[in-house]
Amino acid sequence: MQAFNRTRVTVIESLIFLTVFFLCGVAVFAQRESEALAGSAAKSSAATHDTKQDLATTEDAMGDMHHHSDPGEGPGHQHQMGPHMRMSTLQPQKPEDTIRAQKIADEARAALEHYRNFRDAEADGFKIFLPNTKQKMYHFTNWKYAVEAALRFNPSHPTSLLYEKIADDDYKLIGAMYTAPQRYSEEQLNQRIPLSVAQWHQHVNLCMPPRDRRQEMFGPNPRFGLQGSIIAQSECESAGGSFKPVVFGWMVHFYPYEKSMDQIWSVERQLPGSSMAGMSEHRH
Repeated sequence: MQAFNRTRVTVIESLIFLTVFFLCGVAVFAQRESEALAGSAAKSSAATHDTKQDLATTEDAMGDMHHHSDPGEGPGHQHQMGPHMRMSTLQPQKPEDTIRAQKIADEARAALEHYRNFRDAEADGFKIFLPNTKQKMYHFTNWKYAVEAALRFNPSHPTSLLYEKIADDDYKLIGAMYTAPQRYSEEQLNQRIPLSVAQWHQHVNLCMPPRDRRQEMFGPNPRFGLQGSIIAQSECESAGGSFKPVVFGWMVHFYPYEKSMDQIWSVERQLPGSSMAGMSEHRH
């Protein structure tokens, strides 16, 4: 009987130990999950704030956003766009890069089919950028996807959709724009889209004039803005402007209806006066 009681006590103690161990494990897991969720929420909140601040600064300041310098060399070459645009380094191409880029293009192309009609884009939260400024292409930006892009890459969720204006109240879908945080290294950009296929860009060295001198950005030989001659902070401050080393983060344009990878991930296509402008064969 004593042996039985001892065995019974041992079993009960073991069950109590296992129960406590299990509950402790659950508590630790719950704590870690809570911390992870809190961290994710904090990152998301910070990303939302930073993204909205950057987008607001861009929309407020960059009426000349699409007036870049000479497009430089043709597709497949290294592109340098002058002092107000920084390009990622074009890397040697590997066979697996083409396969990965094609997979991204296929996924993105399928997602973009839903937005052939710009009204469907607006219904999904895409808002036109600088609607009253004449542009070669118009960006329709989605805040939610912009925040997501600050945390992860989703080919089906571009930050912006790219449209050409074909009538007073109609637009033709020609592509999309993906974004990444400005702090990203080229290695991190390469993890999103192979840098042997696509070149990301940043708008840099922006000197904004005081509000009452904004028109100076659009006159001949401007000193301010992304066509301006000012590229240094000290010169900008001396001229009474405010300097922003980087405007927004990294960006890359995607034109899914072209035939070659050079054209699908074209850098020149973004630039006014380019021979590649309006080359899409895609129609509504």
